[in-house]
Amino acid sequence: MPELWTEERLLMGGSLTPAAGGRTYENVAPATGEVIGVAADASASDMTRAIGAARAAFDESDWAHDVGLRVRCLRQLHDAVKARLDDFKAMTVAECGSPVLLTHGPQVGTPLRFLTWFADLAASYEFRQDLGERKMYGLTSRRWVEKEPAGVVGAITPWNFPTQINLAKLAPALAAGCTVVLKPAPDTPWSGLVLGQVIATQTDIPPGVVNVVTSSDKTIGEILSTDPRVDVVSFTGSTATGRRIMADASATVKRLFLELGGKSAFVVLDDADLESACMSCALPVTVHAGQGCAITTRALLPRRVFDEAVDLLAANLAQTRYGDVDDESVLMGPLISAAQLARVEGYVGRAVAGGATVVTGGRRPPHLPHGFWYEPTLVVGVDPDDEIAQEEVFGPVLVALPYDDDDDAVAIANDSVYGLSGAVFGRDVGRAEAVARRIRTGSVSINGGQIYGPDVPFGGFKQSGIGRELGVAGFEEYLELKAFAVPAP
Repeated sequence: MPELWTEERLLMGGSLTPAAGGRTYENVAPATGEVIGVAADASASDMTRAIGAARAAFDESDWAHDVGLRVRCLRQLHDAVKARLDDFKAMTVAECGSPVLLTHGPQVGTPLRFLTWFADLAASYEFRQDLGERKMYGLTSRRWVEKEPAGVVGAITPWNFPTQINLAKLAPALAAGCTVVLKPAPDTPWSGLVLGQVIATQTDIPPGVVNVVTSSDKTIGEILSTDPRVDVVSFTGSTATGRRIMADASATVKRLFLELGGKSAFVVLDDADLESACMSCALPVTVHAGQGCAITTRALLPRRVFDEAVDLLAANLAQTRYGDVDDESVLMGPLISAAQLARVEGYVGRAVAGGATVVTGGRRPPHLPHGFWYEPTLVVGVDPDDEIAQEEVFGPVLVALPYDDDDDAVAIANDSVYGLSGAVFGRDVGRAEAVARRIRTGSVSINGGQIYGPDVPFGGFKQSGIGRELGVAGFEEYLELKAFAVPAP
């Protein structure tokens, strides 16, 4: 294990420091199930100290008021992370189980651009808007609006794309002038701790502006939701946890950004090239073993070609390469943990017990006895309202459902508490766009169009969340509006 990219210390108040009492916990590699090192195991007292440091930095330093400083520091951070890009890629493969191929794109390589994109946005953004003069009650006033940083941000991030989501929260929050307490997921602590190490040692970001707190205690993030010194909670994770955060944050009426679960539909229209459509439909569920909230895990297929489409989907899934996360041609790695593996097995097992059929997959691969592996799986013979067609499995499991016409396809796609993403595939682009507009979801890919990028706001409808991350909309999640008026001369 290269010592270069490991870090066991928290970042608090500008200092790299052990957790209270020197506590640590084991970091496990999903591909092998082996312990690869340890990380700082913070307590409630550590989290409270980190919040205090962020509060002091916001209230007492120039960070909230000096746009030039923020822009310079974000560019420094970009250069520092870029210089250690290979380290970030290696730790992502090790602790996240991500195939190395994904580290060149959405895991590490692409998120690096978030830092410069938001630095550029902050440099050009109009933080003041003139509203002109207005006469009221005999007095003419000159009015304007200013946008100022919202305050201390509690950023709670998941394990599936740790560096991407760490940077998706840090970059806009810092560009806006907020200070941050970053609480990475227990399963991927190094991605956050090494980022904290880089911030502390290779940038001019003032002490307390960024604090990184890792813990084996999955409930420690709740302190961010209840502490009155925290102004904003930005959370990416499950809808169940998002509901708890909403409830906890209500006592202090915090601002919330919530990017939650998804059960997104891939609609294959009846005029589509079936072979191409099924290949495009099968691929996403194998990426990072289906551990992505925006992955399309419901295949909606025309009833008249349902059996043919199922055969094509099964053939594509069965050809998926997995097993060596260091192989540049592999898109699918293991599940993150033994608990997640058991969860996925439970969903498939209950579906089969209820009458569903597993067309391909549906088991742990016998040639990979170590680590947390599950075969790419296709399930048919379920109703749209069955558990496996409604709940987020978060594994390489695709459910195929037949539909009768466009109206039926839209109805099934919208028959979900979620609304995060989706896809439509068909030869008639105008028709495909019309169907896409009727699907109530935060983003829709048409014929394989790629949505992902720092300038594109990401988030969901319904129980997939509140607000948007990335883009100008994501930047403005971390700003407050303040109106001013003075008598006109």
